[in-house]
Amino acid sequence: MQKDTFYQIRRELHQHPELSGHEARTARFVEDKLQAFHPTKVIRHVGGHGLLVEYFFSEDGPTLLFRADMDAVAVQEPDDMLYHSQNPGVAHKCGHDGHTTILLRFAQMLSEHPLTKGRVLLLFQPAEEDGSGAKAVMDTKVLDYYKIDKAFALHNIPGYPASAVLCKEGSFTCAVVSVSISLTGKTSHAAEPQKGISPIPATLSIVDKLLRWNNTDIQSDDYFLSTIVEIHVGEEAYGVSAGNSVIRATLRAKTDKLLHQHAQQLKELVATECERTPDLQHEMEWLEPFSANENDPQSVGMIKNAALRNNLPYIELQTPFSWGEDFGLFMQQYKGAIFGLGSGENCAPLHSPQYDFPDEVIETGATLFYTIAEENQRL
Repeated sequence: MQKDTFYQIRRELHQHPELSGHEARTARFVEDKLQAFHPTKVIRHVGGHGLLVEYFFSEDGPTLLFRADMDAVAVQEPDDMLYHSQNPGVAHKCGHDGHTTILLRFAQMLSEHPLTKGRVLLLFQPAEEDGSGAKAVMDTKVLDYYKIDKAFALHNIPGYPASAVLCKEGSFTCAVVSVSISLTGKTSHAAEPQKGISPIPATLSIVDKLLRWNNTDIQSDDYFLSTIVEIHVGEEAYGVSAGNSVIRATLRAKTDKLLHQHAQQLKELVATECERTPDLQHEMEWLEPFSANENDPQSVGMIKNAALRNNLPYIELQTPFSWGEDFGLFMQQYKGAIFGLGSGENCAPLHSPQYDFPDEVIETGATLFYTIAEENQRL
């Protein structure tokens, strides 16, 4: 296949984006394209619509896992793009169409230029965006069949030179979790609010104190950011004093440990504030967890060597990215690393309507994966 063919593959994926947990068409498309690259084995329905693809070379040598995410996000794409999304309200605005194409090109490389030993596993993962995909894959236990020595992934990064490699030891992306806090009291006539149970004092106090905990200095070990995404109190009924409220927020920190500490602190805060209003009930729901990606130093060294061998600029990051990436769950189980691949200094930000994955870095990403696999042949 020529380079332009992979551009076409990426744009076909772009036109048919699917949300987390709904990647059925994407999985069929990927499996169809894989047939030309003669994998040893393809395992379907891994953690939902995921595919685990094996390339076996010999029993001796390392077993390596390379992962790409397949899902899209709920963003309406402008229809002036030549290959714009055909699914209203859904679009590939995080570049997972590009990540998937990179892994397909890597599969072609492994088929045409087999390694001398070991095996390579390619994971086309569903449901990264909502944080459920990595856990769903792990829960299947399918990876337990293999003794995985190292795991690798990449994510395109707008704002950096195209094809630049970005990495660091330790935390590469933050630990993130979302929370929905529901407070339930009792409505009353607006003229007699004392006869109801109002959630408003507790709601205001929880939001105020939660925001005061923020330490937005990403260079600090105690970095913590809470972002209020929604506050809803009562209804649009001027004769009724509110009887319920909902606070929705996202919490993030550099490490899983620090995030857990803040989550526990928030639980205690909610309980304390509700106690100040007799009979005010509360419920907390934790959603979309992302473990921090803790990069293994040896694996980071291999990524750096791969960049240098291919004459690519290597940027050693000083601080982690504040967004979450559920590859961190694999990092808790296996040594390995995730790295950034620059998608252009003028590339629109991730999740914005104007974003589009740059086709020219498909070859770079696949070549880096192949070179990393070669580096691991020395293990």
